[in-house]
Amino acid sequence: MMKDIGIGLLGLGTVGSGVARVLRDKASSLAEQAGASLVLKKVLERDITKPRALKLEPRMLVNHIEEVITDPKVDIVIEVIGGEHPAFEYIKQAITNGKHVVTANKEVIAKYGYELLSLAQKHNVDLRYEASVGSGIPLISPFQQDLAANDISAIYAILNGTTNYILTQMSQEGLDFSLALKQAQELGYAEANPANDIEGIDAAYKLAILSSLAFHTAVKPQDIYCEGVSRLQVSDFRYAKEFGYAIKLLAIAKRVDKAIELRVHPVFIPEDSQLAKVNGVYNAIQVEGDLAGKLVFYGQGAGALPASSAIIADVLTIARNICHGVTSYPKVELNQKLVVKPMTNIKTRYYFRLNVADRPGVLAQISKVLGDNSISISSVIQKESNPISQTAVIVIMTHPAEEKAVQKALGEIRQLTMVKEISNFIRVEG
Repeated sequence: MMKDIGIGLLGLGTVGSGVARVLRDKASSLAEQAGASLVLKKVLERDITKPRALKLEPRMLVNHIEEVITDPKVDIVIEVIGGEHPAFEYIKQAITNGKHVVTANKEVIAKYGYELLSLAQKHNVDLRYEASVGSGIPLISPFQQDLAANDISAIYAILNGTTNYILTQMSQEGLDFSLALKQAQELGYAEANPANDIEGIDAAYKLAILSSLAFHTAVKPQDIYCEGVSRLQVSDFRYAKEFGYAIKLLAIAKRVDKAIELRVHPVFIPEDSQLAKVNGVYNAIQVEGDLAGKLVFYGQGAGALPASSAIIADVLTIARNICHGVTSYPKVELNQKLVVKPMTNIKTRYYFRLNVADRPGVLAQISKVLGDNSISISSVIQKESNPISQTAVIVIMTHPAEEKAVQKALGEIRQLTMVKEISNFIRVEG
């Protein structure tokens, strides 16, 4: 008879329900691949009495974590609760109780990944987290295995489908930010409280995970400079297009000698680049290695089915190992002591959009401030004029400059009496 491998599922929301359906609907094919039957034994839910579309045997539903992690018939625990607490504590308890764990939790892995992986090794169990970044896009395994021989020099990534959808609507449909966000919420792409997405926090969690794997150094979310998309306006997309650029929220990690740059913020990127063409809720991750060269991973970055794909793949890997009596979990190798380059020392190009008095001498004053701070102007264009308020919009593109010089110059420009507002500034890559 085929061996049973018991599954404990923590959470029965969108992703949890998707995982349960896959385990049920694909039971035969999964058993063939694993060499054992994957049997859902326990499901942790806060309210086990509420009606739900997915019908499960009542005996499976429990509302105490101990009923899952102490059950001798549960071999693998799948955590899809989300958030930091109590997910972190549940994963830790499951590992300590000798359970293998599969999680989609980017926040927990970004903040506690090294601690949990070390704990898993101590207890001779596996912890896998393929779905934590890019959902169904294979990323964690390629970084751990397929790219292991490479020295990774850079990662440029669109890691949040919500913000990418919003920026796509602003660019292609001319919607302002608030309307694009509302549309994303109505379609279920954005949460009622979208702060983690639109402020870049979600992307920073994912970049912390990828950077730790790529550079073999401990990267925490607080190491990453983070800036969201809420101050972007439709006019920025229009001017970007005039200069030959698109605007994306990019997660960027670069290694230079013993230092790494880590940042998440809106970026002008050339409109003919691959990342510029990634629209809607899709994600894309560009990796640059010394052997493999430039690689781009692309796909849906969220949703029940893509997440279930990655979660079940991790479950299958663990199940095969159990059947063969082997342990092949990836080693924790954070053996590089790299320093994080301060954001003030980053060097890139910049776009400025200024609202100024429509009078002679304004540009000369601005140019002097930039020149005094060693910032060279690449191009400058006067755009819309308002005869009633006697103001005009000036758009400036710079040559590469240091962030600290740019911030100092912006502070001085704000003090100029003829400058009404620094409406926006955006960094330029590529």
